[in-house]
Amino acid sequence: MQEPSATTFPRLLLAHARQRPSHPAYREKDLGIWQTSSWADAAQQVRELACGLAALGFRRGMNLAVIGDNRPRLYWAMCAAQALGGVPVPLYQDAIAAEMVHVLTDAEIAFAVVEDQEQVDKLLEAEPLLAAQGGAIRHLVYEDPRGLRDYDHPALLSFEGLLEMGREFERHNPGYFDRQVEAGSPDDTAIILYTSGTTGKPKGVCHSHRGLIGAAMHGCAFDGLGPADDVLSYLPMAWVGDNLFSYAQALVAGFTVNCPESRDTVMNDLREIGPTYYFAPPRIYEGLLTQVMIRMEDAGAIKRRLFGWAMAVAARCGVAMLDGEPVPLLERLRYAIAEVLVYGPLRNVLGMSRIRVAYTAGEAIGPDLFRFYRSIGINLKQFYGQTETCAYVCLQPDGQVRFDTVGPPAPGMEVRIASNGEVLVRGVGLLQRYYKRDDATREAIDEDGYFQTGDAGILDADGHLKIIDRAKDVGKLVDGSLFAPKYIENKLKFFPYIKEAVAFGNGRDRVCAFINIDFDAVGNWAERRHLPYAGYVDLAGQSQVIELIAGCVEQVNADLARDPMLAGAQLARFLILHKELDPDDDELTRTRKVRRNFIAEKYGTLVEALYAGREEQFIETRVRFEDGREGSVSATLRLVDVKRFPAAQGAPGAPSGGVGEPAQAGMARAA
Repeated sequence: MQEPSATTFPRLLLAHARQRPSHPAYREKDLGIWQTSSWADAAQQVRELACGLAALGFRRGMNLAVIGDNRPRLYWAMCAAQALGGVPVPLYQDAIAAEMVHVLTDAEIAFAVVEDQEQVDKLLEAEPLLAAQGGAIRHLVYEDPRGLRDYDHPALLSFEGLLEMGREFERHNPGYFDRQVEAGSPDDTAIILYTSGTTGKPKGVCHSHRGLIGAAMHGCAFDGLGPADDVLSYLPMAWVGDNLFSYAQALVAGFTVNCPESRDTVMNDLREIGPTYYFAPPRIYEGLLTQVMIRMEDAGAIKRRLFGWAMAVAARCGVAMLDGEPVPLLERLRYAIAEVLVYGPLRNVLGMSRIRVAYTAGEAIGPDLFRFYRSIGINLKQFYGQTETCAYVCLQPDGQVRFDTVGPPAPGMEVRIASNGEVLVRGVGLLQRYYKRDDATREAIDEDGYFQTGDAGILDADGHLKIIDRAKDVGKLVDGSLFAPKYIENKLKFFPYIKEAVAFGNGRDRVCAFINIDFDAVGNWAERRHLPYAGYVDLAGQSQVIELIAGCVEQVNADLARDPMLAGAQLARFLILHKELDPDDDELTRTRKVRRNFIAEKYGTLVEALYAGREEQFIETRVRFEDGREGSVSATLRLVDVKRFPAAQGAPGAPSGGVGEPAQAGMARAA
C-alpha cells in the first residue's frame, strides 16, 4: 500500500526505502554475476546523484539527457533529475550523433548522463553541430569508465566523481535534497519522451508525475502486480513502454527491475531471471518461435512427432485451459502429459516458466503466434497506447483475451470513434503538452479533451477496440478497393522467413511489396537444403528462396480473399530487397517503424519497376555501417508475380488458424 504523500517518483522511491529497505529493487548482470541493489541502496544513490547534479548547477526546470542500455544507474539518474524538479530526456542508445542533435537542441540539453565510451564519443562528435545551433553540453557524466582514461575534455566527469561531489554537497547543504523533493508537485513534468518521427521531426511529449503514476497504478491493479514480481528491462529507455513497465510501474508496485548484461545476452539473462512480468514487441515473440521451429527441424524423428502431437493437443484445448473454460477430462489428461514432456521444458527454454502476465504491443501480432504462446500456458495479452498516452489506452482482461482486438478501454481511460473512423482517447495517462509546440498540442487534442491518435479503428459489440491501420495510411486502389498497408505488412511478417515488409498501392491499380527475409531463419532453411550462399544479398537472390517467399505471399492473399473489406487488396507482385531495412539508413525509426514515404522515394526505381511489369531491375544503394563508414550494396533483383484468389473463397493450403501454423505451414511448403 503506497503512502498517500507518494505523488511523485522521488517520493515513491523514498516510500519504498522506508517500507521495504532491504527488498531487491534493481539487479544488473555484470561480468556474468547478478548484482543486487535494495530500495535503500537505490534511494541513497539517487540522493547522492541529485546532490552531485545540484553541485554542478542543475536546477529546477532544467532537462537532463540520459543515454545508454538499461542500467540501474541510468534509471537513478532520471529519478535524481526529478528530485531536483528537473526533467529527464532519454535518447535512443543506438541513434547516431547526427540523429541526436535535434533532440539535444530542441530540449536545450546542457547536462547528460551516459553509459559508456560509445555514447561519450557520439556526444563529442555532435559538439560542432550543437554549437552551430547555439547549444552545448556543459557536463557529460559517464557510468562506465572503460576506454575513457585518456580523454581530456572539460565537460567529462565520471559517475563516481559525481557521487563524491554529491556527498560533499550534502555535507555542506544538509536537508537540501529533502526540501527539493518536498517542493515537487504531481503536476510537474516528469519526463519528455520524443516520438519516433515516422513522418517528420520527432516531437517532445511531456508527461506529468500525476499522469504516469496514475497509468501505472491502474495497470498494476489491473494485473495484480506487487513487490514479489520481477521484470526484465531490456527495451530502449527512450521508449514509452519501458518508461511505463520498468520505471513507473516498478516505482508504484515495488517490484524488481532486472537489467541484462548486454543486448547480446538478453535471451540467456531472460532464462536466468525467469521474470513474472514480461513485455516484448511481436518481432521478439516471432524470433523466439522461429528458433523453436528451427531446433525442431534439427531434432530427431521421435522428438518431432512428440512435439507435433503436443502442439495438436495445445491447439485443441490449450487456450481454453488457460482461460479456465470447461475442457473434456481426456483432453485435460493429454494436456497434463504434454505439460510434463513438452510445454514445461519449452517455457523454461524460452525463459517464461514463471511468467504470470506477458504483454505485446507496438504492432499487430499474428493470431497463430498469439495462440501458440497462450496454448502452451503463457498468459500473453495485447495492449494499446501511444507515446502521448503513456502507452496506456486499452488492456485485455484475463478471460477476455482475443487475438483480433486490443481489449476494452483500460481503467481510467475513455475511447470513442470519430466520424471518420479515427480512434480518440482521453483519461489518466494523457500528455500534458508537446514540448515548445503549443500548435501541435492544440492540433492533437480536441475541444472535449480527446487525443486524436491517428489510428483507424472500430469498437465491437463488447466494447473491445480493433485497430485497422494508421488513419492517414488507409487508402484505396483505383477500383475503389480498400488498401490498409500496415495490415498487409503485418500479415506478411507473421511468417518466420519474413522480417520486414513495405506495401504500396494507394491510388494504383494493384498492390506490390518490398520484402526483407529473416536472414537467420532463411539461412537455416537453406543450409538444411545444402544451398550455398555468401551473405544476405546472395541468399535473398536464390531462386529457391524467392519461391519460398512467394508461397508465403500467396497464403496471405488466400487469407485476404476471405475478408470482404480487403479482398481487392491482394498482392500482385513483390521483390526481395537486396539489403535489410535499417534505422541507420533512415529507413526505419528507432522503434523499427517503417518510414514508408522515405522508402518509396529512396527506392523509387524499384517501385516503378514493380508497376511497369519488369521481370528484373538493377539497384545500387548507399549504406551506413555501425562504425560510421559508408559503402554501397548493389544487385539485380527479380520481380515476382503471385497468384491472387477470388473474393470470399479460400485456397488449397491456405492457413486455417492453427497453433503456430505460419511457421509450420511455411516450413512444410519448403520441405
